[in-house]
Amino acid sequence: MTKSDLNGLLRNILRDIEVELKDEFDRNFDRQSFFGEAWKRRKSPVKNGNRAILVDSGTLRRSLRTKRTAKGVSFDYNKDYASIHNEGGNIRVTKRMKRFFWAKYYEASGSFGRRKDGSLRRDRRTIRLVTEAEFWKLMALKPEGSEIRMPKRQFIGDHPKVDEAVKDIIRENVEQFIKDNFGDREEEIVL
Repeated sequence: MTKSDLNGLLRNILRDIEVELKDEFDRNFDRQSFFGEAWKRRKSPVKNGNRAILVDSGTLRRSLRTKRTAKGVSFDYNKDYASIHNEGGNIRVTKRMKRFFWAKYYEASGSFGRRKDGSLRRDRRTIRLVTEAEFWKLMALKPEGSEIRMPKRQFIGDHPKVDEAVKDIIRENVEQFIKDNFGDREEEIVL
């Protein structure tokens, strides 16, 4: 057995860890939880509770990046807003945010269905838009410098199931390595 054989084993282990954990982190978006720890539901009427949490356009989900080195694998998301969703925290309201909120308010309120006499229709779409417009108006009226609380909705990071998956991958690769390199020997090798 040479050093290159051991380096090959390590490369296989790291490749398998990269593939398996990238897949598991992606499945957290389908599960709407971090390995069974459910994400907090939305309070916003804009994105109702029936839609997937953290999946609007799919950009965050698709932005997972992995980096494999000779000694390990690292996982990261290349979106600035990923960390606030993953870790939770407070977002300070800025002038720019308030302009955005007002724009969303005017967008929603300009789409109201109206009758010929100018009064609002009572159909589902108009009721939803009124609720949405009220939400954006409340957001726009928040004082500059106030904070918006973002709940923790972890989708990547350390977890006992991650450790378990890594251990299983290492064990399987080492067993296969032993079988491939020492399979003809009679003594049993126990891991």
